[in-house]
Amino acid sequence: MEEIVLESYGKINLSLDVLHKRADGYHELNTIMQQIDLKDILILKNRKNGIKIQCNEKEVPLDNTNLVYKAWEKIIEKTGVNRGIHITIHKKIPIASGLAGGSSNGAAILKGLNTLWDLNLSEEELREIGLEIGADVPFCIMGGTAHAKGIGEKLTKLKSFSNKMVLLANVGIPISTAYVYGNLNLDNINSRIDIDKMIQYIEQDNLPKLAENMANIMEQVVIKEYPIIGQLKKDMIRYGALGSLMSGSGPTVFGLFDDEEKLRRCKKELEKKVKKVYTAKTI
Repeated sequence: MEEIVLESYGKINLSLDVLHKRADGYHELNTIMQQIDLKDILILKNRKNGIKIQCNEKEVPLDNTNLVYKAWEKIIEKTGVNRGIHITIHKKIPIASGLAGGSSNGAAILKGLNTLWDLNLSEEELREIGLEIGADVPFCIMGGTAHAKGIGEKLTKLKSFSNKMVLLANVGIPISTAYVYGNLNLDNINSRIDIDKMIQYIEQDNLPKLAENMANIMEQVVIKEYPIIGQLKKDMIRYGALGSLMSGSGPTVFGLFDDEEKLRRCKKELEKKVKKVYTAKTI
């Protein structure tokens, strides 16, 4: 096999709690991650040596700061198979958006090289390699719906919550995850998000209850700095979303819908305010 085409899916957080700062400097999370069908397309072609990355989005780095580069490096380091690769990225997931676009690309490369080069690595091995690249990479390898703890690497696969309608609005403000964590005041949080209750709603396939109770602790930092995030949440609800939330550290806001006509109307209204508005489904 000389070439392979990969689909690299985004993710949303159906709820996200930050419990405390760990001794290693990372933060302990309790979150529900959900894959969505908003995707990038990656084309991998073998070459003699080295790596070359091309992308339709000029803001994507093409050097060793890109997670696809790191994924190639790690595969070589772990397996000793020193082969070259040409990677073309057709980007649709917005950059620095809280939708794990970069992590998903890195995960796709790990899985793609495993197939292209007949490495026979297990999913567990790929997830272990992925964790060395980024905290969201193991989930992007697993996919579906998952309860994540630790820094996001302790994953428990949940009952599928697929085929739910999602509207995403991205204001185009790149928000640093480090900035959000750095400004979180965890001492002032009086009550924790009931993640166990959210998992129950998933198991019951109870979309209205789940949507109504979604929460993200990081919103307290981001909405204060960028009030438009809070306004987009209100607009989503106003135009028919069952619930709305900021994904990850933002700035993308999503709404869950059970009525396609309301979703279309909401999309039309939000496009008057925001350039990047997408429809998607959970997978």
